[in-house]
Amino acid sequence: MREITHNEVSKLYDCIHELSEYHNKTSVNFKGYYPLNPYENTLESFKNALRKKESYIAVTEIEDRIIGFCKVDIKGEIGKLDYLVVKEKFRGKGFGKELMDWAMLVFDQNNVRHIEVKVVDGNKAIHLYEKYGFKMKSHILGIER
Repeated sequence: MREITHNEVSKLYDCIHELSEYHNKTSVNFKGYYPLNPYENTLESFKNALRKKESYIAVTEIEDRIIGFCKVDIKGEIGKLDYLVVKEKFRGKGFGKELMDWAMLVFDQNNVRHIEVKVVDGNKAIHLYEKYGFKMKSHILGIER
């Protein structure tokens, strides 16, 4: 596992694409809704956040291929676990835990006191977050028109 720079963000395209496919397939209320933005726009926002030092991104690789990544955002004492993605065929092998450990370390190193993660309904990763002490704080309701 290693952190990446803004110059490497384009390498996350496959992971972002697979995440959208996963949400479209499994999310209770988001089927067919992803991607919210074109992938290129998402990756460009990642680049900008890394340049501004507002975010950190770590990747996990096998044979120089990125199989997962984690993006955290930090603003003062507030941290956001923005993305934690592991490609489907590599799930259940500890890569998510490895990325989560990295995220929690980054939050500790930056004296973050409040951390949030938003999880769509139906996402199995909620169990991983709960193992780290995350608890449900709110439900967000929405309607598409």
